[in-house]
Amino acid sequence: MSGTDRTKSAPELAGPVVILVEPQLGENIGMAARAMGNFALGRLRLVNPRDGWPNIAAQRAAAGADHILEKAELFDTAQAAVADLDLVFATTARAHDQAKPVMAPEAAAREMVGHIAAGGGAGILFGRERAGLTNEEVALANRIVTFPVNPGFASLNLAQAVLLMGYEWFKLATAGALPFAMPERSERASHHQIDAFFENLVRELDKVEFLRPREKRDTMLVNLRNIFTRMEPTKQDMHTLHGVVMAIAEGRKGPAKGGVLDGQQATRLRALLAEQGQQGGVVSDSGSTLKGLARLLRRNPTDAERILWQALTRDRRFAGQFKRQTPVGRQIPDFVSFVHRLAIELVNPEESEAIVADRAARKTWLESRDYRVVSIRTADIERDLETQLDLLQKSLTGGD
Repeated sequence: MSGTDRTKSAPELAGPVVILVEPQLGENIGMAARAMGNFALGRLRLVNPRDGWPNIAAQRAAAGADHILEKAELFDTAQAAVADLDLVFATTARAHDQAKPVMAPEAAAREMVGHIAAGGGAGILFGRERAGLTNEEVALANRIVTFPVNPGFASLNLAQAVLLMGYEWFKLATAGALPFAMPERSERASHHQIDAFFENLVRELDKVEFLRPREKRDTMLVNLRNIFTRMEPTKQDMHTLHGVVMAIAEGRKGPAKGGVLDGQQATRLRALLAEQGQQGGVVSDSGSTLKGLARLLRRNPTDAERILWQALTRDRRFAGQFKRQTPVGRQIPDFVSFVHRLAIELVNPEESEAIVADRAARKTWLESRDYRVVSIRTADIERDLETQLDLLQKSLTGGD
């Protein structure tokens, strides 16, 4: 079953005997045995099971706890089943008006652990699914155990009751030890390592003018540092975070397999999108393949797109004013500034007629909605970026 590791041996613990009095369904016996197996309870006694014994339904429901069923002892009466025990607990959801201690499962388990450790024999009586234990059967017990449940719906499934008692006993018998813990994969990062990472982070944040206004800079730095000191990072955490910061700062260098898309590859993909798009150049919502190609273009910028995007995010004249591959209505220009209502279209060499027509339609649509559209050739970006940035600045300020 899921979660069971056959390579690990069960703890050998001396536990209480589980006694099921006249259980009605074989399935419930099997599920009770499964609950016992969860908490290393191995001694099961059955008092006059209704459908006889052995029972194939019990074996099917045991889910690997067959060893408990195979060793189960059969008795004709509850009195015979508890005869060799000197501490017996009767589980019940009803008050039987008998003058004996009433305990919660945890308190009962605590007494059982101490009693068994001292060499005594303990058992737990569980009654019939329909009617529970009779007054005479409860009278055989030294203690009554009841569960803190909703009084308006107090009846528990037989296996549930066994599981709750088994859990409380096993928890105390094993001092609450969990079967596994978070692995220590790396040593805790030193303050020196955290400081080095933080200095690098601040340096990159300053490049994009994140730490502003200036009067709030010190407070922002304290808040940022507290984020990392609260998380108590490991050395591996610091290596990973440093890599994340540098990857964002330097820009993605391409897809996981292979380098960035070159101009020809991007042009071919754009041509396919344009040819298959709806009127106005919108990709069909039903084409999952086309959606994938569109995502590929967004996630894997060409060299020119990456160069221009880095400039737009780092140059003080443009920082924070542009977005890349962001929808404007039903159109997705290469770059857009909603603040200035200006879109930038990159023109690749040797574009197909479909791409040219698609860009023209997109420009008409944007301009009809009061967006200015600036076209820049990718070759000009790669050859003389500064000149293109100066021209773009003039466009933003209304110059020629």
